[in-house]
Amino acid sequence: MLCPICEKEIKKMACPECGSTVYVLGPYCYECGGKLKEEEFDPEERILCSDDTCIGTINEKGFCNVCGKPFNS
Repeated sequence: MLCPICEKEIKKMACPECGSTVYVLGPYCYECGGKLKEEEFDPEERILCSDDTCIGTINEKGFCNVCGKPFNS
């Protein structure tokens, strides 16, 4: 399912309360109302943009989320 605003893929996860596979549209399961566990963010795992003047990070497709340039290792 794509977001109607940004057209990015909306991720799915299994609800830890009811076990239903739901789209992550907010912090709660839309089937049972249980709290969805958020992924742990580890800043050490991010890849910084290779342009020294940019503050962005590289997304899963290999491009900077700020300037759009491809990652050059």
